[in-house]
Amino acid sequence: MDLDVVGNAKRNMVFGVINRVISVSCPFITKTVIQYTLGEHYLGLSSLFSAILSVLSMAELGFSAAIVYSMYKPVAEGDIKLVNSLLNFYRKVYACVGMVILGLGFCVLPFLPYLIKGEYPADINLMVLYLIYLGNAVLSYFMFAYMSSLIVVYQRDDVNSRTNVLMTLLLTTAQIFVLVRFRDYLLFSFLMPVFTVLNNIRIAHIVKKMFPQYYCEGIIPKIILIDLKKQVAGTLIQKICAVARNSFDSICISAFIGLTMTAKYNNYFSIIAAVTSFMQIFQSSITGGVGNHVVLKSKDENYQELKEIDFVYMWVSGWCTICLLCLSQPFMRFWMGDGMMLPNQALILFCIYFYVLKIGDMRSIYSNVRGLWWQHRWRSVFEAIGNIMLNFILARYFGIYGIILATILTLLLINTIWGVQITFKYYFGLKHIMGYFKYQMAYAVVTIVLCFITWNICQMLPARGLISTLVVRILICVSVPNLCYILIYRHLPYFQRMKEIAVRD
Repeated sequence: MDLDVVGNAKRNMVFGVINRVISVSCPFITKTVIQYTLGEHYLGLSSLFSAILSVLSMAELGFSAAIVYSMYKPVAEGDIKLVNSLLNFYRKVYACVGMVILGLGFCVLPFLPYLIKGEYPADINLMVLYLIYLGNAVLSYFMFAYMSSLIVVYQRDDVNSRTNVLMTLLLTTAQIFVLVRFRDYLLFSFLMPVFTVLNNIRIAHIVKKMFPQYYCEGIIPKIILIDLKKQVAGTLIQKICAVARNSFDSICISAFIGLTMTAKYNNYFSIIAAVTSFMQIFQSSITGGVGNHVVLKSKDENYQELKEIDFVYMWVSGWCTICLLCLSQPFMRFWMGDGMMLPNQALILFCIYFYVLKIGDMRSIYSNVRGLWWQHRWRSVFEAIGNIMLNFILARYFGIYGIILATILTLLLINTIWGVQITFKYYFGLKHIMGYFKYQMAYAVVTIVLCFITWNICQMLPARGLISTLVVRILICVSVPNLCYILIYRHLPYFQRMKEIAVRD
């Protein structure tokens, strides 16, 4: 079965954009309400507990990615029996994973006070609040989460998007009411696991209606189980790497600098995460189709497809980097006030971090759907160790700048350069690797030049109020860099190809 990759991707992106607008806007609204009703210490607690539970989620071991990878071929070949046995195995594994995370979560309880430097809100019971966050993290593993694998394989991420829009709006409305009416952070937090249960039940109902031929039954063949164990080992190592990159940053800031700086860091990181979540619409929209093409097409055909996809993705990534550079400070001043702002030097580092992270996204999709987690194991180990060591060393000398710089260095030197070498060695072929680095370097140079041009144009404009400054800068960021991109790229074959796809029905 050859999926309609372009058609599915367009539908997924339409609903994905709506979903991301809601998913990004609602947390910003709730953060704002928390800031002005309770204070920044509560924002710091939320960031810390989320980071801790991200570390604990390593117990998931990457089973979800490995199971999805194992489903691409049987779905493409119409092997319903094998898909059902994989679902059955997935359900059992997730039940065990939920219990492991719950147990590890309880083990963290005695150490909570040591992860916070300075004071925390006196009216908050840390243990109870943490248990609420733990319950929210664990519930999904017992509530049909395994069924979402079918949505990914069939490239129907629009199902998740539509459900998430509804639940996010309802949750945000309920949380804001609780904050304004009762100023009760525990009740505010308790609503999260309630809506997690509702969301999972609704997704399960929809998936059962869409794919009635699939249900949990049977035992997977031994040869597939052996392969799964190897893939899971590889994904576990990569998961540790991702946790070290993101969650340990917040934990280190909380432990070495304090909750207020944790809140400031995470406010800026929330902007980065919001932009990244929009970028993920494109990733999730094409992942199922890419997996289908990896099964059905040749390596050279898929490399050409990677170059086309990367052209669009790095254009958007470069534009987003420019917007982050020019809009983050006036937005933060408008949103949280001067007291919650970081210097421009930190913002520049955040922008570099964002762009370096985006460089590898499309290449990672091909690596993941090809199941190359085991081949990436040592790269991930060195990235995780390097990031943690640099966090401790650079944070002591450079504070918040050191935390961000540590992530940039490990991303660029280990994740990008080494990761590209592995992916091309085991899939695309080393003959293409220099071409990949050359076009990525060219895109980066263009983005740096356009950052400089757009930033200076924005700086030359006189400030006449926050809102007017934001509006004018948005207009500049939308027009100037994109017109420059068109002038620079208009003769490339990838530009013409993307124009054809954009107007296709």
